[in-house]
Amino acid sequence: MHNQFLTLNRPAALITAPGSGQGKSMITAALARLHRNAGRKVRVFKHGPDYLDPMLQELASGQPVYQLHPWMTGEEECRWRLVEAAMDADVILVEGSMGLFDGAPSSADLAKLAGIPALPVIDAWGMAQTFAAVAQGLAQFDPELPIYDVIANRVGSQRHTDILKSALPSNLRLLGAVPRHEAMSIPDRHLGIVQASELNNLDAQLDKAAQLLKEQGLDRLPQSVTLSGYRPTPLPRYLEGTRIAIARDTAFAFIYRANLDALKEMGAELSFFSPLTDTELPDADALWLPGGYPELHAARLAENTQMRDAIWAHHQANKPILAECGGLMYCASQLRDIEGDNHALLDLLKGQALMQPKLQAIGLQSVQTSLGELRGHTYHHSIFDTHLQPVCRARIQAGTEAEPVYRQGSLIASYFHGYFPSAPALVADIFTQQTCF
Repeated sequence: MHNQFLTLNRPAALITAPGSGQGKSMITAALARLHRNAGRKVRVFKHGPDYLDPMLQELASGQPVYQLHPWMTGEEECRWRLVEAAMDADVILVEGSMGLFDGAPSSADLAKLAGIPALPVIDAWGMAQTFAAVAQGLAQFDPELPIYDVIANRVGSQRHTDILKSALPSNLRLLGAVPRHEAMSIPDRHLGIVQASELNNLDAQLDKAAQLLKEQGLDRLPQSVTLSGYRPTPLPRYLEGTRIAIARDTAFAFIYRANLDALKEMGAELSFFSPLTDTELPDADALWLPGGYPELHAARLAENTQMRDAIWAHHQANKPILAECGGLMYCASQLRDIEGDNHALLDLLKGQALMQPKLQAIGLQSVQTSLGELRGHTYHHSIFDTHLQPVCRARIQAGTEAEPVYRQGSLIASYFHGYFPSAPALVADIFTQQTCF
């Protein structure tokens, strides 16, 4: 027997682009802030595995942001999160990833699954009538995907806007043209945009960006669509009473909200600590060291010997530790930063994390065990130089072995980032028994 099925109508759009770097993150954030400032409740979602854009969208909307990805989070969860948001939101925006049709499943696949039209943001810098060709190409590529409007970004003048508008075919409307403006730019670094918490004036900048969009007539609500989905079955209470301490600061911030929700739903008691500034751990049965930017804070992490001793003692007591990506780097004997300086870290994994000038791995992967398939992704600029042998490897979607998973006593570490709701029994095992590795 199926769980409760809900259907609701709400204005919704998937903000996308022909490719990365067209400005869709800031356009989405500015739209969210624009509607929020108009007194509407806005919910924003992000297609695919991404930690940084959701931080921006949460600040813009004032509401929690969750990932939607038909493979990683599952189709049913995508539908449910949208209809759940529609229960009290006035408008729903989904930020796509990469280009509209890039990846498998792509942003277009999500839009079709959810029944939401795509709204492309096209960088019009250095373009005139070709803008219309790009827009028409996106609109015609997949007949099953509705595209009614487009947004021109970084336009130079009213004359430029008029040219773009007049070139569009009758089936497409220019929803708005956003001029080149400092309010629409956000700094980035090697893993993406700078974390929202690190930008002091971002809140005021979002208000300026929202006003800019309002002046261009972009305050119209998206078209209303029908959203529907089944309420999920509650997760079993696998972690009843288990205390999990989670590293969270500017060095360790890559945490899916859905992961925290899943841990709590399974009964875990969560507490947070900062490896940068705290000198002791909260009382905990298990530790989670998530990803982030330890390479930017390696000196401070190395200097905080009291925290290093506390984590060492936790490990010596044979209590579980999960270290993901930046967490793995923190567990290494040393970290060599991009300037070539070495920093002594936890030394729980014998080896050296070495920053590289280029991206080393990116893409969707999963770890398969007898307790389920944990889905997620990898994205890192360092390598781990070690003689340790992995206990298993994550696999890319095609099945090829990829990221190694290491185990040292009660520590499980990998560059792989897991999406916990995809395999709750396995996640509970990682934080308690660790029988699967």
